[in-house]
Amino acid sequence: MHLIKIRNNIKRFNKVLSIEGDKSLSIRWALLASQSKSKSRSVNLLFSEDVINTLKCLRKLGVKIKISKNFCEINGVGLNGFNYKKNLTLDAGNSGTLGRLIMGLLTHSKNTISLKGDKSLSKRDFLRIIKPLRKFGADFKSNFGKLPIKIKGTNNPIPIVYNETKGSAQVKSSVMLAALNTDGETIIKAKKSRNHSELLFKHLKLPIKIERKKNYDLIKIRGKKRIPSLNYKIPSDISSCAFFIVLTILSKNSKLKIRNVNINPTRVGILQILKMMGAKIKKENLRKYKGENIADLIIKSTTNIKAINCPSKLNSSAIDEFLLLFLVAAKAKGVSYFKNLSELNEKESPRLKWGSKILNKMGVRNILTNKSIKIYGNPNLEIKKKIIIKNFLKDHRVFMTSVIAALIFGGHWSIANKEAINTSFPSFLKKIKYLGAKIY
Repeated sequence: MHLIKIRNNIKRFNKVLSIEGDKSLSIRWALLASQSKSKSRSVNLLFSEDVINTLKCLRKLGVKIKISKNFCEINGVGLNGFNYKKNLTLDAGNSGTLGRLIMGLLTHSKNTISLKGDKSLSKRDFLRIIKPLRKFGADFKSNFGKLPIKIKGTNNPIPIVYNETKGSAQVKSSVMLAALNTDGETIIKAKKSRNHSELLFKHLKLPIKIERKKNYDLIKIRGKKRIPSLNYKIPSDISSCAFFIVLTILSKNSKLKIRNVNINPTRVGILQILKMMGAKIKKENLRKYKGENIADLIIKSTTNIKAINCPSKLNSSAIDEFLLLFLVAAKAKGVSYFKNLSELNEKESPRLKWGSKILNKMGVRNILTNKSIKIYGNPNLEIKKKIIIKNFLKDHRVFMTSVIAALIFGGHWSIANKEAINTSFPSFLKKIKYLGAKIY
């Protein structure tokens, strides 16, 4: 079960960090590169389990991939160019992004393909993907929208009009990828969510039009255009950086600089919310790279954290970071309220419930519903007791949040399943130790 133990708070630090490439962008780069007819190269690709599983799936689909220490190269097969054996099974592992996005590319598959995942992914809802992709003409067989799923593509896909209401970037991106290989114009009315796919489409000069409305984006894609190669130095993942941002804010007399962070406006809810709570965060060296906003972040320890009634409009841009925000709320003066978060329970584990569980173990009063949590902060909280964290479906963010909690609040922590970090951030513990943390 690969248990780790933490017995002491982290001591003051003043460091500079570089963090691996963004997971969402790493997976999207690989999938789009596979659809080019040319060679694409990436630097700073995240070699986590989710990304490695993406590369494995593409290799099974006939895509040639070269991996070296400093880069990854993909020889694309072009739109609808996958070449594979009959009765093929693809394994998405723990990755909802991979599982859902690759289904968009498989709506045109010539033979039936089975898609499976691990125990956690097999509990998640894929019906939200199946429904729009069926409209293109593909056939799907599943157990009430759960993995494993059998996918039989269509030779004559038809463009669709689809209303995406959940604010899921995965659903939106899957439909966008299916639209690329479909003659005619596909129209997606999409609730606001991460826009990495749209920016990549624009950078590649693919036929995409976006009309930004108040509560949704209207996306129009014309298919059947050749995709050029995509050379990409992938910026650092804000979701991974968030652990170190929160650790610095809540530690004493500490300072941290994180280089080359992707600060895409659809991903920086964590920064906006933290600033509303009084956190000291500065952006330096702001620049644009292939449509994405990049900056160095300077973070300093913050005393007098303020409670927050968190605006729901920021939920989608901070959806992967709420467990960390709950820790900040635990240290705030007053009661913080986070609402309309039912989507959190659709992640690798029921994360809203796990946020409450961790707080309960820490002795932080909270009131949980199926979509909200109230947290009664205690600025002077110091933990002396033993705390055990286990049975969390190997959710990487539960594991890493627990580590941050242990280093900030004290106590004797035992945290199971350290291998969970391989999903998104294999070097997490190494970087934590670089800041001076003692982990056994």
